[in-house]
Amino acid sequence: MNHESEIRLCVFGAVLLAMALWEALAPRRPRSFARSARWPANLGISILDTVVVRIVLPLGAAGFAGFCAAHRWGLLNLVKSPQYFTLAVSLLALDLVIYLQHVMFHAIPALWRVHRMHHADLDFDVTTGVRFHPIEIAISMIVKLAAIAALGASALAVIVFEVLLNATSLFNHANVAIPVAADALVRRLIVTPDMHRVHHSVVVRETNSNFGFNLSWWDWLFGTYRAQPAAGHLGMTIGIEDFRNARELGMGRMLVQPWRGAPGEYPING
Repeated sequence: MNHESEIRLCVFGAVLLAMALWEALAPRRPRSFARSARWPANLGISILDTVVVRIVLPLGAAGFAGFCAAHRWGLLNLVKSPQYFTLAVSLLALDLVIYLQHVMFHAIPALWRVHRMHHADLDFDVTTGVRFHPIEIAISMIVKLAAIAALGASALAVIVFEVLLNATSLFNHANVAIPVAADALVRRLIVTPDMHRVHHSVVVRETNSNFGFNLSWWDWLFGTYRAQPAAGHLGMTIGIEDFRNARELGMGRMLVQPWRGAPGEYPING
C-alpha cells in the first residue's frame, strides 16, 4: 500500500504509451489536429489534476480506505467476509458510483459546465481520457471518498479500482481500430473505444448515452446504451457545438470554460 502512487504511475505510463503506439500504427479515424496542437494542454491538465488531488486528499484514496477500516466505517468493515468477496463487491459498487456520477455531470447544468471541457476536445484519442477540469476531479474525489466511507472498501480494492479506472479510461478514449467482431465481444464486459466514442458525438442524444468508463453493464442495465453513432464512426463529429474553434484547445481557455457561455442543450434535463 505504501507504493500506491508508483504503481498507478507505472500502469498509467505503460497504458498511455501502448495506446499511443496503437493509435500510430492502426488509427480508427484520421486526425483533425496534430498531436502537438492538443497533447501539451491535455497532458498539462492531467498534471494539474494530480496536484489538485494531492491537495484535496494528501493521504490518498487508499490511505483514506485504511483510515475507514481502522475506525470500522462502512458496511464491509462491519461484516466478516472473504477478501475476494469484498474485493469484487467493492469494484462493482465503485464502478456503479462512477457511472451514476457521470450521469449527474450530464444531468445538472452547473456540473455539465465543468464536465463539458472533457467533451470539447476536437479530436478523440488517448489524451482525451485524461482531459478533465480540476474542479471535476475534486468533485469526483469527494464522491469517491464518500462511497469508500459508506461501503467500507479496502485499501487493496481502492488501489485496484483506481488502476483499472485509469487504464480503461485511456483505452476507451484511444483512437484505435479494433475488428468489429472483437469489439462486439469485448464490449459485453468493458467499454470499448467505439462504444465510448459515441458519447463524444456532437449530437446531443448521442452525447447523453454510453456513460460507462469501465464496465459496460450499467449502460445496458439503465437503458443508456447506444451501439453506434448515426453518422458512423468515420462520419461523426467529435466535440460540442459551443466550442469548435482551434483556440479552445489551449490550456488557458480550457480552464475558464465553465464560466463561458450557457450550458446549451446538452444537460439531460435541459
